[in-house]
Amino acid sequence: MKYLFSPYRIKNCELKNRIVMPGLASFLIEDDGSITDVTIEHYRLRAAGGPAMVIMEACAVSPEGIVSLHQARIYDDRFIEGLSKIAGVIKSEGAIPAIQIHHSGRQTSAKIIKQKPFAPSPLPCPTIRGDVTPLTVNGIQELVQKFGDAAHRAVEAGFELIEIHGAHGYLINQFLSRFSNIRDDDYGDNVTGRTRFAREIIEEVRNRVGEIFPISFKISAQEFVANGLTVDESIQILKILAEAGIDIVQVSAGNDATPEWICQPMFMEKACLVNSAGTIKNALNIPVMTVGRINDPLIANDIIKAGKADLVCMGRGLLADPEMPKKAKEGRLDDIRICIACNTCMESIFRKGRVECLVNPELGREKEMAFYPTKSPKKVMVIGGGPGGLNVAWVAARRGHDVHLFEKQSVLGGQLVLGSVTGYKKELLSLIKFQKRQIEKFGVKCYLKHEVTVDTVKDEEPDMVVLATGSLPFSPPVEGIDETNVVTFAEVLSGNVLVQKKTVIIGGGPVGCEVALHLSGHGCPVTIVEMLPRIGKPLESITRKVLLNELKANNVKVMTEFKLSKVEENGVYVVGKGGEEQFLEAERVVIAIGNRPDNRLYNQIKSLGYEIHQIGDCLEPRSAKSAIYEGAVLGRSI
Repeated sequence: MKYLFSPYRIKNCELKNRIVMPGLASFLIEDDGSITDVTIEHYRLRAAGGPAMVIMEACAVSPEGIVSLHQARIYDDRFIEGLSKIAGVIKSEGAIPAIQIHHSGRQTSAKIIKQKPFAPSPLPCPTIRGDVTPLTVNGIQELVQKFGDAAHRAVEAGFELIEIHGAHGYLINQFLSRFSNIRDDDYGDNVTGRTRFAREIIEEVRNRVGEIFPISFKISAQEFVANGLTVDESIQILKILAEAGIDIVQVSAGNDATPEWICQPMFMEKACLVNSAGTIKNALNIPVMTVGRINDPLIANDIIKAGKADLVCMGRGLLADPEMPKKAKEGRLDDIRICIACNTCMESIFRKGRVECLVNPELGREKEMAFYPTKSPKKVMVIGGGPGGLNVAWVAARRGHDVHLFEKQSVLGGQLVLGSVTGYKKELLSLIKFQKRQIEKFGVKCYLKHEVTVDTVKDEEPDMVVLATGSLPFSPPVEGIDETNVVTFAEVLSGNVLVQKKTVIIGGGPVGCEVALHLSGHGCPVTIVEMLPRIGKPLESITRKVLLNELKANNVKVMTEFKLSKVEENGVYVVGKGGEEQFLEAERVVIAIGNRPDNRLYNQIKSLGYEIHQIGDCLEPRSAKSAIYEGAVLGRSI
């Protein structure tokens, strides 16, 4: 790890290592843009974990530049006080406090900003859509001044590096790219023209902060769309911007039409943007930061060693485990809670207005989920070694309880084990590994291949029982459902029936889609039958987009708004919403329409007078995120 933990200098900034937390939306901001204790604690913990620099999430330089009411702002002096508290706690924990300044341009909604969004050209955002207002030259110059004003406030607040957000389809990126800029004046037409807005912003910021203050520029070096930026064109742009005054560049990718390259899901290769960063580093005379699915300190160390970047950005990795740098430096790699690229963090900020994490339920709740030793140790019996059972077990044990965990299977992990079978979800194994490590570390007593009965509970005589027995596959009440060609998704994923057969999958939710990808990837012809108008609906949006593309590439057939009516030895009958019936030939029928709670022990144990709690799927089939969160809360309350 000597390369990753070697020092580095950017002008007057002395970095103690090569790890940077990039600007990553938390939306732990009040509707009026004010900073709270929750926001401050979020950043303090990230800085305390050992990165060299923490870049505060994008702060809007103008009221119409926000993407959400929960976005941070820097367009008025009243925001300086709150921002200074963040800069202060970052610095107090030994990291360089940096800040990202930003304008959304067309990539926001009129519902949020109460006006048409600004854009370089009369082209709406490809996903949000809606009319836009093309910026006049005077409007452009006003925004250049607002970026300068924002930089001045950032310095006043105590930040020691400013990053200008020129990536991800936001306003500056919109000017840089032919995908969004079709102007024929001095702010369009060619590379020089399209770069002018960014260049003028950098020159204005430099004028405001002075020569020794470091300025970073974040670019989507590749947009992966027609007429979008490429690495070669980005190099031309960055050479202009380097002359204008930037000191370092963060090489990212993607825009609003290609979000899978902004926040890469499990499908994407780790460190998938490193080669483009390396190409840019070789072409420029300024340092380069790389980003993109770098969730492992060993990978990060290799990147620095190979000279492909000077600094490594680890964003979601520090959401999953804020102490990752410290643990890596101390050689405690098994104790790192690895980001699994499920994109729960990104989905939650847009669906719920605040960041959350599947593997780290403490994210955004750092104060309310602080650990305190118990004052009255209890004997706790946990039944079920899935994600919820594992989490409640180690959390309770860490607090000082005597925890006994029972699992009827031969391995721990529950549904996560099955979930990790599909190729793109192997990352789940790292979560199981982390949970098992915590079980061992905090002295939980484990009993594998041990199915619990009421007599088991009586023999154990616990003070409390936690039921985390998960769920069982649901079987629809249709004729022929007991045919020998009918199997559950669990049987498929466990490898018991992985032979090449023509397959019909009943159910196009996340599990049905994953099974379809798994079987089609092994050469099976697959058809998905789903009652709803779309498949994969509950999936996180970026993962869903990539998964559907993979299913299409594997020639998986999809029949929506159809339901199963009958199973026969050589196929199934399905009925459409209009009542039309079709026969689908199939050698194998996979049922993937959901689960039902496995709570068979609950009433029996409760009748004995024991205090009993239910968490996870045995209460109601949901997600691993819900089970882990419930385990974290219960473990702290015992």
